Amino acid sequence: MSLLALSACGKDETPPTDNPGTIVAVASANADFSTLVSALQAAELVDTLKGTGPFTVFAPTNAAFAKLPAGALDALLADKAALQKLLKYHVVPGKVLAADVLKLTEATTVEGAKISIRVQNGAVFINDSKVTVTDLPASNGVIHVLDTVLSLPTPAPGTIVAVASANPDFSTLVSAIQAAELVDTLNGAGPFTVLAPTNAAFNKLPAGALTALLANKPALQNLLKYHVVPGKVLAAQVVTLTEATTVQGEKVTIRVQNGEVFINDSKVTSTDIPASNGVIHVIDTVLTVPAPQPGNIVEIASGNADFSTLVTAIQAAGLANTLSGPGPFTVFAPTNAAFNALPAGALQALLANVPELTKTLTYHVVAGRLDAAAVTAATSTASVQGANLSFRVQNGAAYVNQARITITDIAASNGIIHAIDAVLTPPTIVDLAVATPDLSTLVTALTAAQLTDTLRGPGPFTVFAPVNPAFAALPAGTLNTLLANPNQLTPILTYHVVPQRLLAAQVLAATTLTTVNGSTIAVSNMGGVPRINGARIIATDIIGGNGVVHLIDGVLLP
Repeated sequence: MSLLALSACGKDETPPTDNPGTIVAVASANADFSTLVSALQAAELVDTLKGTGPFTVFAPTNAAFAKLPAGALDALLADKAALQKLLKYHVVPGKVLAADVLKLTEATTVEGAKISIRVQNGAVFINDSKVTVTDLPASNGVIHVLDTVLSLPTPAPGTIVAVASANPDFSTLVSAIQAAELVDTLNGAGPFTVLAPTNAAFNKLPAGALTALLANKPALQNLLKYHVVPGKVLAAQVVTLTEATTVQGEKVTIRVQNGEVFINDSKVTSTDIPASNGVIHVIDTVLTVPAPQPGNIVEIASGNADFSTLVTAIQAAGLANTLSGPGPFTVFAPTNAAFNALPAGALQALLANVPELTKTLTYHVVAGRLDAAAVTAATSTASVQGANLSFRVQNGAAYVNQARITITDIAASNGIIHAIDAVLTPPTIVDLAVATPDLSTLVTALTAAQLTDTLRGPGPFTVFAPVNPAFAALPAGTLNTLLANPNQLTPILTYHVVPQRLLAAQVLAATTLTTVNGSTIAVSNMGGVPRINGARIIATDIIGGNGVVHLIDGVLLP
């Protein structure tokens, strides 16, 4: 495009004179530049633009200034620094005639920022302002006329730290960032989203808390990183989220309530403060880092050297996955010393016998989460193994069975651990009978028949146990005769034992059961009354480590 083509942009071009005045003189002589001249005077730039130069001035007309928003021109005229900055953005050093302008795509102004230059549909634009007249000569440069006042480009924001440092309301945050030695991190490429507490937010902390934080670099770093989310998350995106993972690793919750956005319980008061490496959202309360979640029961036990034997046993029994599962579980955990107190060789034998080991370990586990208060308030509860655990408090100490609880309420994500000073042994059928006063005659009979060792064995057994009144109902002298004659007593007692572990539901699902004696017993449930042969079942599912006991009201005779 030729000089003539560019000149054709304006029909009001003033013809050149032989001796033009300075930029200011030329502008002052043109009534359409009166607002520009007033601005130059208010900005105290008249002497500058009367100087040697040369200058190229992109001169907005009065109509261009009139396009500014209401009050904007008055505000500019009252703010010399801002006005100087704006006017200098309309001046390019050197004399750049129209023919030279067309060869450029941009030019650096006296203000320092660049203007863009483009030709579109035969018209020339400086940024988005159209050039209407070109090459008005002056003794110290040239004027090109614009139809719109140029807008200064928004300066590129600094880094997160620079933006925060420039805001007095973030002075405490900046001090904390410096004390935590996170300046370089937050000056880095990022991008980061910073949830920035104000000074007032830090002032809400309890007395002495901020001073303590500033003196504890690891804790301070941990807290500040909890206020930073990786990535640039603008406000419009924030409100679509319910949570976000911080640089610290823990999550913050996000909710909108009554038109306000909250991060955890801190209100967002200002959003989308730009930075070159991210964005800042202002919050009115310092966020509290959530307490770290404990590991699961196996992880907690593995992290405690005093439970190393227990962990070995759990792994040997194949229970690690179970006790790492959701639970919840309550584990009464024998310490290493408790395992060491077992008889010589007992631990090695247990570790080599997975069924017995599993039975023993599951006897130390209760389904559900029982804290110390719940344990001391109870008298007994069923273990996962099935047999009951008994609780008591004696002389200020809490006991489970005969083991003293030495440490309570070790929290885990899937339950709770209480340390104990002895390994619990699931009660055998004989132990259950001995512990039941109404089975004392049966215990006497088992002893007389020399069956106690058998019923302490691995089993499993189901024993239909006659209560004392059942034995008392035998014909006079019968019991004494039997106790004196083990050969007659043994087949009767073994007729009460089934070589399986059958809970009540399983018993009632059968019609006959074969006993250790070899004979069968009949199961009935007429009228809703469960019976073995003719004896009523009066209590069920007393579970031991090697079987289960059901109480009956009569002695079974083969």
